[in-house]
Formats: sequence, structure tokens, C-alpha cells
Amino acid sequence: MQCNITVKVVDYLDPSDRQALLSMLDMYARDPMGGGDPLPSDTRLRLCDDLAKIPGAISWLAFKDGQPVGLLNALPGYSTFKARPLMNIHDIAVAPECRGQGVGQSLLKALEQHARALGCCKVTLEVLSGNVQALRAYTRNGFEQYSLNPETGQALFMQKWL
Repeated sequence: MQCNITVKVVDYLDPSDRQALLSMLDMYARDPMGGGDPLPSDTRLRLCDDLAKIPGAISWLAFKDGQPVGLLNALPGYSTFKARPLMNIHDIAVAPECRGQGVGQSLLKALEQHARALGCCKVTLEVLSGNVQALRAYTRNGFEQYSLNPETGQALFMQKWL
């Protein structure tokens, strides 16, 4: 069953948008696929103001019956191999009761339209290998694992905390 949803760009300075973004991101953070811990209070205080200061940062909220049910946060990047901009999905979250009902696909469609309008060469994201439902959704949307040449292997996402 499809959720009847609407998607809108977040205004990081609007109090209701801020609350909805933080609520959805906290829901995601508390989920096992988001780490299982609530957003720290200092993150909640600074996040929307910080995002508003990052050139090109953009977020969308999905609503069902006036309630937030999905969030996508994206940040711009640049492909040196293509000499063109790219967009990276940093977070995508869907309320458990609406998963599998097109909310994530609607958010991805909004981002793809935005990225195409900016002349981006690609959209990137990271996903946990155990997040099977998300992997299926991304594959349905045309995402694939990154490889320059199958003989040299697939790219791995790595991090080093500072």
C-alpha cells in the first residue's frame, strides 16, 4: 500500500521545518541502521544553523497527513574525473510505518531532479551492507556499487574520526 505523501525542500531557518528535520534524524539515529543512539543535544542545537551555512546543502521532508515520515539530507561534492558537480546523500530516513511504501523513492526522485538541474554527473550514498531493505530500494532506483574497473574491485567507504 502506497502512502499518500508530499515532499518539500527544508527551510533550515523555519522553526517547523527544523523540528521536523531533527525529529526524523533523531528517529534515524535511534534505529539500529543509524547507530542506535539518540542525536546528541549539541548536534540538535547546531545542526540546522550549520546546514544553512553550507553552500549547496539541501534537505527534503516527506509528509503524510501533515506529519513528517521521511527525510533526505544531501551535500554537494565534485567529481575530478568528470570535472562536474555531484550530490552526496548523507542521510535518508523513512518512518518504520511507511517503509516500503514509496516514501524513500519520492525523496530520491526529488534529489535526482535537483542534481540534474545543477548539472551533476552522479549521486552518491553510503549504506550498511546489512541494510537489505535500503539496498533493494537503492538498486530499484538505479544505484550500483562503485567500480572503475571490475578487475580492480569495488570502492570501499572508510572513515577516520578526528
